[in-house]
Amino acid sequence: MIEHVLAGPPSPSPSPSPEERGRDLFGAHCATCHGQGGEGSHRGPSLKGVGAANADYQLSTGRMPIPRPDVRPERHPPAFTEADIAALTSYIAALGPGPAIPQVAPGNVRLGRELYMATCASCHSGAQSGGTLAHGLAAPPLLHSTPTQIAEAVRIGPGAMPAFPPSVLSDAEVNSIASYLTTTRPQLDHGGNPLGGIGPVAEGAVALLAGLGLLLLFIRLIGKRAP
Repeated sequence: MIEHVLAGPPSPSPSPSPEERGRDLFGAHCATCHGQGGEGSHRGPSLKGVGAANADYQLSTGRMPIPRPDVRPERHPPAFTEADIAALTSYIAALGPGPAIPQVAPGNVRLGRELYMATCASCHSGAQSGGTLAHGLAAPPLLHSTPTQIAEAVRIGPGAMPAFPPSVLSDAEVNSIASYLTTTRPQLDHGGNPLGGIGPVAEGAVALLAGLGLLLLFIRLIGKRAP
């Protein structure tokens, strides 16, 4: 008893490394489709060699995980925290060499516009609103993409999009495209209370109801003053 008291409480176990944490998360949420070691299965492709850029893009845009293999990945709020996304990305990157997460820096907005219009606008539209492609595919809107997500998409070519290696678009040119898209994207709030951006019809209906309410109040006040 005395020896146990003198020894004190046992020291806490060390926290798992990001890669170990990522392995646990992968086994719980990703291995069903991509295999226990990321080797792939009939439900999902291999992740060996996809790189950190691919993992971070798919996870940070909420495209992964998907509920079923037949569901087309689309942008959603991320299913994981930033720390868990970093841990998963670290684990997947360790499965094999692949594109790293780009380090995006401010670029030339004018050059970025020229490059975007020449390379990207035919699919994503000049207004960044996306567009319909052949065979039932669609280019997603870019209005909510971060500079890093834009650069990752350029390098990895998600979905039907082709990848653009540095031999086609240099890092400086990718920086310029990201700067153009994030500094000149259209403002979706045209003044007043946006009501969460739920659209002009709903906002007009709210304005109409508010106006009718004021009109009824005015009529009631006049009625009280009448002899």
